[in-house]
Amino acid sequence: MDTLTREPVKQPNRPKLLQVMGPGLITGASDDDPSGIATYSQVGAQFGYGLAWTLLFSYPLMAAIQEISARIGRVTGCGIAGNLQRHYPRWLSTSVVSLLLIANIINLGADLGAMGAALKLLISGPALLYVCGFGLLTVTLEVFTRYARYVSILKWLCLSLFSYVICAFVVKVPWTEVGWAVIWPPLSVKPDYIVAIVAVMGTTISPYLFFWQAEQEVEDELERPGAHPLTHAPWEAPAEFTRIRIDTYLGMALSNTIAFFIVVTTAATLHAHGLNDIQTSAQAAEALRAVAGPLTFVIFAAGIIGTGLLTLPVLAGSGAYAVGELFAWRVGLARLPLQAKAFYGVIAAATAIGVGLNFTSIDPVKALFWSAVLNGVVAVPVMIVMMHLSMRTSIMSRFTLPLVLRVLGWVATGVMAATVIAMIVAWIAP
Repeated sequence: MDTLTREPVKQPNRPKLLQVMGPGLITGASDDDPSGIATYSQVGAQFGYGLAWTLLFSYPLMAAIQEISARIGRVTGCGIAGNLQRHYPRWLSTSVVSLLLIANIINLGADLGAMGAALKLLISGPALLYVCGFGLLTVTLEVFTRYARYVSILKWLCLSLFSYVICAFVVKVPWTEVGWAVIWPPLSVKPDYIVAIVAVMGTTISPYLFFWQAEQEVEDELERPGAHPLTHAPWEAPAEFTRIRIDTYLGMALSNTIAFFIVVTTAATLHAHGLNDIQTSAQAAEALRAVAGPLTFVIFAAGIIGTGLLTLPVLAGSGAYAVGELFAWRVGLARLPLQAKAFYGVIAAATAIGVGLNFTSIDPVKALFWSAVLNGVVAVPVMIVMMHLSMRTSIMSRFTLPLVLRVLGWVATGVMAATVIAMIVAWIAP
């Protein structure tokens, strides 16, 4: 895709703090979507504190791979799909984007279903109507809201994540037991344990997050007067890489901290009361009403809706960016609808299909958990391609990955591949 087809729309200067906390913050916060909440709730209910260690283990890996994503966008002035379209065979870019789009649409459907179910728990009424309403609301905001205002809305929605920190301190948690479980976890090779690890890793390290953060770096560069792709303005690199690192590592820390508190809350309540078969976020909220009281239930359920409103545009938007760059369309949330009709059409279509999945016979309970597993599987080829891309001087110029990021990136890729292989082996083993 030719970056000249992107037309920057200048916006008012934002405060320095908000400039630092931008794409990484929103990306990290959107990682804790209703599908992720369901996964963490299931892990806490089924295994207690036994898998809490995965959230500490995955943090440096997810932070590194997200920093690599951001660097690709900021250095080249083009997203991941655009770089694939430019520098790699067509079959490869088409395959990667197709896998991303399938995973995103399934995730969209699962998240919309969870949000509808959560609102039904809070105020009763028809869950499917709420699903349609949430879908229409997010598409309307994404298409018709001015870019700077929309980013501001997404940042404020990040506050919804703290509902899960509140939950952990409302219930009684044996923190000493939690600490020992993290330091000396009860590891297992049972299929259920392995699949749960893949689901957690697939939730924390998700392909849609890679594409979104890279594209948001491109959008932010176009929105800031005087900013350029680093291949054209290398003198901007030190300040930009520092900003990216702070933004990304704080954003990913927020993501995994919230996930940790969800696991701890459900382990201390549901697992402790023998409620181990929790498969959706709404089901977890309903169970919490009985064992932890109405306050915890309301906070937990409201958090599902807040995180969903944050994540739906990221899922639809990352897919639209990828498809748009693959076909060299004009893309970008800073554009007016008539300037990027195909791009916004993909956002609307992906969301509509996600809504439609909730009217089919597909089991939303299974869709929530398996969307996380699917993300884990899809992440492997995407990460391999990203690592190769980010080390090519023909693409990244002098800004190929430093040694630490290179090592962490390949370790993250290897860990994801190993967990997927272990899951497959556990399934087929007698």
